[in-house]
Amino acid sequence: MKTPPLYLPTASLLAAVLLAGAALLPIQKGHAQMNTQTTTNQPAAAQVAQDHPYVGMWVTPDGHIRHELLPNNRYVEARGSREKAYQGRYEVTGTHIDYWDDTGFTADGTFVDENTLHHGGMIFHRR
Repeated sequence: MKTPPLYLPTASLLAAVLLAGAALLPIQKGHAQMNTQTTTNQPAAAQVAQDHPYVGMWVTPDGHIRHELLPNNRYVEARGSREKAYQGRYEVTGTHIDYWDDTGFTADGTFVDENTLHHGGMIFHRR
């Protein structure tokens, strides 16, 4: 009996399958998007701590929104008296940050200097 030939996927097909499996959406600069799938089951690579200088608490000038970037690539956002209004994972590349909220929202931002973050139309300062 003859064994059928083994077909291996091309690198681009394999990359597309991996990205689809991670349920990632493209990020549009400065705009939040809605993802219909939650991202609570993150790939192991996304749970590895990043080495960047932006870990810590970031706060709007009025103190209403407090955004804590944790060293394990997770964030917790408080709004007013709601201490855990939003939480999810993040990734920093240079001065750019991408967010994937556990409820399915995605967003991004830019660190304009070591103490200033522009995110979602707001300005945050390091506390």
